[in-house]
Amino acid sequence: MNVVLNLLVGVQMLSALAMIGLILIQHGKGADMGAAFGSGSAGSLFGASGSANFLSRTTAVLAAVFFACTLLLAYFSHARPAGGGSLLERAAIGTPATPASGAAGQIPGGTSGAMPAGAPVSAPAAPVSGAGQIPNK
Repeated sequence: MNVVLNLLVGVQMLSALAMIGLILIQHGKGADMGAAFGSGSAGSLFGASGSANFLSRTTAVLAAVFFACTLLLAYFSHARPAGGGSLLERAAIGTPATPASGAAGQIPGGTSGAMPAGAPVSAPAAPVSGAGQIPNK
């Protein structure tokens, strides 16, 4: 299943990049008016109007491939049963609500026991301003 998802993402990225390139190559609607009155060259590799048809049809096919890949990726990501609904819910399920007694000893400056219920809670220190922000060498 993972290989299919990677393949779909690759096809989607390639179609998106090809669409961007083809859209940038195409002429605007007003570019044909200048060619009709003699300014600019109407002849090209595909003929007078052949490039517009070829590029627009290729862009439409790539857009259809892009949307099909997007729908398939959305279907496969929704079809997979995950523990929770979202990534945040799965992260909340995986983390314990209270730290273990040994975990607080690993925190620098922490104590190995839990904080007593009546202990005063100190406010965080105010940020230093002015010359106090310059580190000493």
